[in-house]
Amino acid sequence: MISQFFILSSKGDPLIYKDFRGDSGGRDVAELFYRKLTGLPGDESPVVMHHDDRHFIHIRHSSLYLVATTSENISPFSLLELLSRLATLLGDYCGSLSEGTISRNVALVYELLDEVLDYGYVQTTSTEMLRNFIQTEAVVSKPFSLFDLSSVGLSQKNEVFLDVVERLSVLIASNGSLLKVDVQGEIRLKSFLPSGSEMRIGLTEEFCVGKSELRGYGPGIRVDEVSFHSSVNLDEFESHRILRLQPPQGELTVMRYQLSDDLPSPLPFRLFPSVQWDRGSGRLQVYLKLRCDLPPKSQALNVRLHLPLPRGVVSLSQELSSPEQKAELGEGALRWDLPRVQGGSQLSGLFQMDVPGLPGPPSHGPSTSAPPLGLGPASLSFELPRHTCSGLQVRFLRLSFRPCSNANPHKWVRHLSHSDAYVIRI
Repeated sequence: MISQFFILSSKGDPLIYKDFRGDSGGRDVAELFYRKLTGLPGDESPVVMHHDDRHFIHIRHSSLYLVATTSENISPFSLLELLSRLATLLGDYCGSLSEGTISRNVALVYELLDEVLDYGYVQTTSTEMLRNFIQTEAVVSKPFSLFDLSSVGLSQKNEVFLDVVERLSVLIASNGSLLKVDVQGEIRLKSFLPSGSEMRIGLTEEFCVGKSELRGYGPGIRVDEVSFHSSVNLDEFESHRILRLQPPQGELTVMRYQLSDDLPSPLPFRLFPSVQWDRGSGRLQVYLKLRCDLPPKSQALNVRLHLPLPRGVVSLSQELSSPEQKAELGEGALRWDLPRVQGGSQLSGLFQMDVPGLPGPPSHGPSTSAPPLGLGPASLSFELPRHTCSGLQVRFLRLSFRPCSNANPHKWVRHLSHSDAYVIRI
């Protein structure tokens, strides 16, 4: 049971305010919350805060604050789940969750809140059920763009988006050996088709679960664990690796899977570091060679290497292998940014720093290749469009029958991998 719900902009301006029980201090509570939030030290604020007998639970989504208040002793996890579900619903109906879309769809947001919550009690958060009651159409100012899917709202029909998204976690030892690899994958569906449209998703035929199962004639594409949404029909999965379902409008995670063993393909990146440290002058030289082992037609985007440095670094000089790269010092670390890295390519950077007064191990001479205290480990962040580390691919996406309209539905399928924790010890 909640007393109030409100949405604030990043500057604290109230965009939405709903008082369900009338037992609070009115709109002043929103201002009180923002004052408490901005008065806290640091950037990370607690999701649960208290003032007198009132509890504030909030999440931050797309620079907006979604806040629920209550004076009851309620589990904060249940309210956080409710706020997350409300953020998803608002994104589904408004096309995206931002200050602009909320301002343009105030009537729609209040209608949604009236249906989801009655006197502060949750009635339903099902997109399919709410569709029968919501009458207000979303106002979407931007035209649809394939490169900006946030402009799509529930008012647009006959479109379906299917994403295969993988998160890669890797730990590599200083000698280059692989210590840990983990892939967490999801098949996400966002449907704007009318209800009753049956969908068939064909996966790679060699896809298998567990080490004992082998399928097809090509190299196996194996995962350790897999789970499906309750609405997925698995009658054709064992024989043909086909998933059948009748998705509701909105977002749905069709399948989750995990791989915690050797990957079927090489790791996307290998780092070859070289360190020279002159203890006498305090000069530290780090040479980094980054090799991209993706196929030549693939590429990595938004690549960033983060290397913690010893305390006291006072200067940086650099020699980079291409002009689009850039490197800088910040928050005790070296940040090396590479906007685009082509598969099969190799990039390098030579970085020289002055670290006066840095202590070192007595067993080494005045100049050594041993890394000083505080250097490393390096971490990489990146995105790999049209690539999955597990090798899983969607063969086809078909509708068993067309919606009742003259226009054929638009179907978009995307494969994407990105780093979760890609760590290389120096």
